[in-house]
Amino acid sequence: MNTQLVIFDLDGTLLDTIGDLAVACNAMLALRGLPQHSYEEYCHFVGNGILRLVERALPGELRTPDNVAAARADFVKYYVDHIDCHTKPYAGIPELLAELAQHGVQLAVASNKFQEGTSKLIARFFPEVAFTAVFGQRPDVPLKPDPAVVEEILARSGVAKEHVLYVGDSGVDMQTARAAGLQSVGVTWGFRDRAELEATGACRIIDRPDELLALL
Repeated sequence: MNTQLVIFDLDGTLLDTIGDLAVACNAMLALRGLPQHSYEEYCHFVGNGILRLVERALPGELRTPDNVAAARADFVKYYVDHIDCHTKPYAGIPELLAELAQHGVQLAVASNKFQEGTSKLIARFFPEVAFTAVFGQRPDVPLKPDPAVVEEILARSGVAKEHVLYVGDSGVDMQTARAAGLQSVGVTWGFRDRAELEATGACRIIDRPDELLALL
């Protein structure tokens, strides 16, 4: 491919964030005296942004726009203050990013996590990596699988689509890559399983970060 740019999802791809997401969401539920959820349940709640996460965590009868907005505000307040208590890079990810950068490959992040959280985590865990772009959820930019964030990254990087890989752990990511006209790489170490990646059209599936190097 002569890959010149790799776009990464964040949660479940670069970072194992589910512990902090679960704790923050359960703290929001505890404030309301509501039932909490397990780690495994949160693995299926994430992927479509914070608004959908808190909506899925709330009981069905409480999923009104006002309740969801208030829950999101409480979640964000707690999460930003405790964002890196349990979060960590997946094994092999720091080495992969260093190897890609050493080979002159541009790196970018496209996440459905809100922008403040995305930026804070990248700065905390990958301060030495010169990302071309780090984009999370922002006002007036549609969430993935809409390809708008990817198109923005492509414009900033100046790299043609045929030289780009999009890497993520979920069906949303595979759909995003397809919508943007990019080659997709599904990873099995994240929050979703191989079956979901296959069902949503992953071009390649890898089980370890170092396997990405063979696809360049």
